[in-house]
Amino acid sequence: MEESTMKLNFPVDRGEFASAGKASSRIKKILQNIGLNNAFVRKVAIATYEAEMNLVIHSLGGQITISIGEGKVIIEVEDRGPGIENIELAMTEGYSTATEVIREMGFGAGMGLPNIKKCSDDLSIQSKVGEGTKMIMSFNYQ
Repeated sequence: MEESTMKLNFPVDRGEFASAGKASSRIKKILQNIGLNNAFVRKVAIATYEAEMNLVIHSLGGQITISIGEGKVIIEVEDRGPGIENIELAMTEGYSTATEVIREMGFGAGMGLPNIKKCSDDLSIQSKVGEGTKMIMSFNYQ
């Protein structure tokens, strides 16, 4: 990415449903405040929220980093945790490893990663079982 004009980090804790969504909401406000159009901001917010919920539900915690540069927003999501055993399978709509308790809370429908892919212009996922996952989402704007 070219020289970024802004870079911010947001920690996300495991199982913290009370504060889940705060990072993606703050990122949404930042993008609105710098004047990016609503449709673009909505795509970034949806993808970031899905990633944030994955951190809360599936990982041992992690962080979300936003980099805003000329024409591009990059969201990096890094976690500590179990990792993703089969990324291709995890990208399948409806596939989920969420527990029954998580599903009863209304989460874990298996749409997180597919929604992230639909919203982002570019998506890279690297994961190592037993260590964690790093996801990089790119969003292009004029």
